[in-house]
Amino acid sequence: MSAVGDSGEGAPLLGEIVCLSLEEEESTAAPAAVSKHTDSDSDPKQRRLVSLDVFRGLTIALMILVDDAGKAFPSINHSPWFGVTLADFVMPFFLFIVGVSASLVFKRVSSKPQATKKVLLRTVKLFILGVFLQGGYFHGRGNLSYGVDIAKIRWMGVLQRISIGYLFSSILEIWFTNDYPVDSSKAFVRRYYFQAMAGIFIGLSYLILLYGLYVPDWFFEISSLNMESSVSGYGLRTQTVNCGVRGSLEPPCNVVGLIDRLLLGEKHLYQRPVYRRTKECSVNSPDYGPLPSNAPGWCLAPFDPEGILSSLMAAITCLVGLHFGHILVHVKDHMQRVIFWSIFSVFLTLAGYVLELAGVPLSKPLYTLSYMFVTAGVSGLLLVVLYYIVDVKCFQKAMILFQWMGMNALILYALAACDLFSGALQGFYWYSPENNLVDITERFIQAAFNSKKWGTLVFVMLEILFWGLVAGFLHAKKVYIKL
Repeated sequence: MSAVGDSGEGAPLLGEIVCLSLEEEESTAAPAAVSKHTDSDSDPKQRRLVSLDVFRGLTIALMILVDDAGKAFPSINHSPWFGVTLADFVMPFFLFIVGVSASLVFKRVSSKPQATKKVLLRTVKLFILGVFLQGGYFHGRGNLSYGVDIAKIRWMGVLQRISIGYLFSSILEIWFTNDYPVDSSKAFVRRYYFQAMAGIFIGLSYLILLYGLYVPDWFFEISSLNMESSVSGYGLRTQTVNCGVRGSLEPPCNVVGLIDRLLLGEKHLYQRPVYRRTKECSVNSPDYGPLPSNAPGWCLAPFDPEGILSSLMAAITCLVGLHFGHILVHVKDHMQRVIFWSIFSVFLTLAGYVLELAGVPLSKPLYTLSYMFVTAGVSGLLLVVLYYIVDVKCFQKAMILFQWMGMNALILYALAACDLFSGALQGFYWYSPENNLVDITERFIQAAFNSKKWGTLVFVMLEILFWGLVAGFLHAKKVYIKL
């Protein structure tokens, strides 16, 4: 069988695979509005890639794990600045899934203006929802207050970054795909070369700005969130950060932070950045802790890990996912898909580590080129494994929990990852706010295991199981949350 097949109307999306309970992918990583499926949804022409649902659900579960168990196991929490930990793969996984989904949704577009309108509307709704969930209005678990000063609202965040990547990949897929029939590898390249050029252009622009722009000295006002410090010198409300450099990738003097301060404003950035856990800024590094006596002034400065420049770089991960989706659409034989995906994934991963050896460090807050390559490559390898297990070998029952979670990713993200559900439960307590169902349950499990660390891990695993069952209940009722 030919490695690359025609993409005509009658070409089956998944070739010879017959075990799939498929509907064509109609959602991105974070769809919203409740919908009920009808009998028409069982149309065999409406097909869904199960492994992509499993991938999305696994990513949601991973997010819950690292967010809630990271305090007990700092090694799985986000890297303080350089390096990659388990938590640092969550965002690239989401972005990669967005790209794959976009290639399936827009593989045939009857009306480009109408499709563009739909993309723009979904982007705006996703961005606004992100601001609502992560802008500071909800204060999270352990803080029963809510509300935010508009002058200090955080504009960027996880959903906002996803919306930017979704916009880039979708517009490129709708408007910048050459209308050539794909009947050879050369035709495949001709059809999608502009998207590759767009990714290269974004990457080069990022590198030029990152290493070329001059970062002057700057100052910031210490937020009330960071006033717990009693270290000498931090009694002042304003701190000066001495830079005057070009090409620095360190926390205080990088271009990513400079652009965010100029365009978004210092008060609209994340006030507790990950570099608060570096050795320079925490006696408990790699965990949060008191400032060392010789802590530099920038330790209490704001920095947004989902900033403007880094989000543009992150959009390339969506374009990588788009390429994987193109292989899925045009290559008919499932083992050829696995081979092509594996080769491309290994190449990306190795390229990332070569760049690191060449002096480009892995950094999620900056979304460096090496970090993008490594995490995109691992994303591709994970898709290969899940696709082979779930869609080729048909071992779907073992993954059913993650499949359910992936089909209702948005509601789980809002309720679990953004702590809306746990925060609401904590609002009902007995005499003292600490005596609520969430905290009492966690303390009970910690006592049962005679370990705060392992008790927390078991509590989080039960939390993931709970949300998997909630997603299964919604699936049984055919209720899905979509944009």
